[in-house]
Amino acid sequence: MTRMAIGALLALALAAPAQAQPSRYDGLATLPYDAGYMSKQDTRLLLDELAFQRAVQTYLWAQPVLNMYGMKEGSEKIFGKGYNILPIFKQRLNAKTLITTPNSDVIYALGFLDLKEDGPLVIEVPPGLQGILDDFFQRPIESIGPISGKTWSGDVGLPGPDRGKGGKYLILPPDYKGQIPPGHFTYRSRTYGVFVFWRAFFTDPKKLEEPVRVMEQTRIYPLGKKDTAKKMQFPDASGVPANMLYPQDGTAFDMLARFIDHEYVEPADLEMRGMAAALGIVKGQPFEPDEKFRILLDKAARTASRIGHVIAYTPSSLLKTGLWYPDRHWINAFPGNPNFAAASFNYLDSRTGFFTYAYSTSPGMATTMENVGAKYLSTFTDADTDFLNGGRSYRLRLPADIPAKIFWSAAVYDPLSGSGLDNGQPFPSLNTMDKPVQNADGSTDIYFGPGFPGAGKNWLRTVPDKGFFVIFRLYGPTKAFYDKNWKPGDIEKVK
Repeated sequence: MTRMAIGALLALALAAPAQAQPSRYDGLATLPYDAGYMSKQDTRLLLDELAFQRAVQTYLWAQPVLNMYGMKEGSEKIFGKGYNILPIFKQRLNAKTLITTPNSDVIYALGFLDLKEDGPLVIEVPPGLQGILDDFFQRPIESIGPISGKTWSGDVGLPGPDRGKGGKYLILPPDYKGQIPPGHFTYRSRTYGVFVFWRAFFTDPKKLEEPVRVMEQTRIYPLGKKDTAKKMQFPDASGVPANMLYPQDGTAFDMLARFIDHEYVEPADLEMRGMAAALGIVKGQPFEPDEKFRILLDKAARTASRIGHVIAYTPSSLLKTGLWYPDRHWINAFPGNPNFAAASFNYLDSRTGFFTYAYSTSPGMATTMENVGAKYLSTFTDADTDFLNGGRSYRLRLPADIPAKIFWSAAVYDPLSGSGLDNGQPFPSLNTMDKPVQNADGSTDIYFGPGFPGAGKNWLRTVPDKGFFVIFRLYGPTKAFYDKNWKPGDIEKVK
């Protein structure tokens, strides 16, 4: 064969992959009609495909619910259930608690209320607290009418209507029709379930008593029954092994069935509840799929969870999740508001990606509020766009004058579960209060890797053969962050 002929064959071989290749979609789209009808075999194939697609989309729609119910059921299994149970991570939250992207650098309290069981509930919020009130679809709960001339949602404490002075918040069920008594910040939840998420700051990691004391002043009780309410309990959740993650397999549909059976039916959800109903998940009816259908649901859940992961670390202007900076790889997971809503539609993929790896939203997290609230920058890749690998060593350089009025932190997470990376260190994070070593020019270097980088270096250990990702948090972001006069470097490989 001549050299020219060989060259021509190689050219054809190289060009072949560029041509459209047959796929499973071609097979479905070209199933033949016989006198205008599908064969019995192809009918079964299409109905199975329909069930699979509906199961995948139902899982993705329910992602915020699954995340919330995973936390609720995991917490109640260990600490108990009731409006009076408010677990507090009194010694901070470490990697032994499995929960999506927790912050080890604040004190957390996580409570789960049931307005269907207990009716309207009053939450007495102590002064000096910062928190969030979300429904079980992880939407910030809105006030009934304006408070001090403004409609509020979600935020409690300094960014909320009490302005950090404390106060009584009255949370009404979605179907409440009774009288609304005065003297409260009154809100109506869109679900019977309510998530109480308190955060308290500290300035010395060895002195945590005061923020815990503030949280323990919280009182929650049914409206009009303060004197007969159950006594508050504040179990210490720190270091207690608890799995508060959502399922990424077929058991997710059993969890969703429990939610739908218990919850208020919101008219806006009827279409998606119809999708769930096609899978056998119907309010007031048992969910009892046969073995064959369970296998299909399991495959659908595993597919959907993988889609959620991909969405989370694939920033796209189409999905309204983009990069904080055009020349960096730090992802901004919010589309501009805590409800993932545009004027005429919802950002479904942005919502799915966010709740794959995180929980709770509020205006303070999503909007521009100098010196108040928080901003979250996440990255799954290094400067070369390679996924972060626990077997390699990296460096992150933070320029001088980090724009955080309250504090900043960097934390490492497991990309499969989203929980804190169990790296053997007391906490998988580094923060302002740790007094990290600075360079001569005021910048701060953080090293990531499986081996100690040497004396005098800030280090977050990684785990060989396991990927990781990083969230850089700014509490009380200042003007320099918003006008981008300051920006972090990318995470770079250390040769």
